[in-house]
Amino acid sequence: MNKRQLFIILIASATLLSGCYRGKPSTKPPVHLIPDMDSQPKYDTQESSRYFEDGSSMRLPVDGTVAVGHLNEDSKYYKGKNNNGSFVKKNPVDVTLPLLNRGRQQFNIYCAPCHGRVGDGNGIVVKHGFLPPPTLHADRLRDVEDGYIYDVITNGIRNMPSLAHQVPVSDRWAIVGYVRALQRSQNATLNDVPIELREKITKK
Repeated sequence: MNKRQLFIILIASATLLSGCYRGKPSTKPPVHLIPDMDSQPKYDTQESSRYFEDGSSMRLPVDGTVAVGHLNEDSKYYKGKNNNGSFVKKNPVDVTLPLLNRGRQQFNIYCAPCHGRVGDGNGIVVKHGFLPPPTLHADRLRDVEDGYIYDVITNGIRNMPSLAHQVPVSDRWAIVGYVRALQRSQNATLNDVPIELREKITKK
C-alpha cells in the first residue's frame, strides 16, 4: 500500500466517523444550505410594524395605482357603459360564430342552472324550490340594451349574484351575444328565415 492509498483511506475513515458524531446540544439554528426562500424578510398578514407611524404593515395602494393589465380605460368594453354612464346599446365585440359558441358554453355553465337552457327561467334550481328568474324572452328584456345584460352578469341583480369573479370580460360579452341569439330563436318571424328556405316552411 503506497502513501497515496493510505491517505485516501484515512480521509474516508475520518469522514465516516465525523458523520457518527452528534456533538453537543446547541441553541444555534442548523445550517440551511439551500434556503429555497423559506426565510424571507417580509411581513405576515396583519403583522405590526415599527417602520410605519400607524404601526400597521398593511398598506393601501398609492392613489392612482393601477395593476399591470388592469387599466381598463375602455368603459364600453369593461363596464358596458358609455362615458356618460348610460348602457351601451350594442355589443362592442363582433358577434361571430366562434363567439356565439363560446357564449353558449358559458351560458350553459353559469346561467342555465337558473334561467334554463333556452332562457325561459325554468332551470333545474327552480325545480328544487328556488325562486324562478324572469324569462329572457319577455319584451322588457328583449328591449334592454346589451350593456344592461352585461352589467347584470357583472354586478348581479336581486337574487342573482355577481359572476364577475367567475366569468372574464370577454366571456360576458359572448354570453350577451348568445342571449340575443336565444331571444331571436324563440321569437323569430318568417323574415328571419333565409329567402331560399321560406317556401319549405310555408308549405308545411
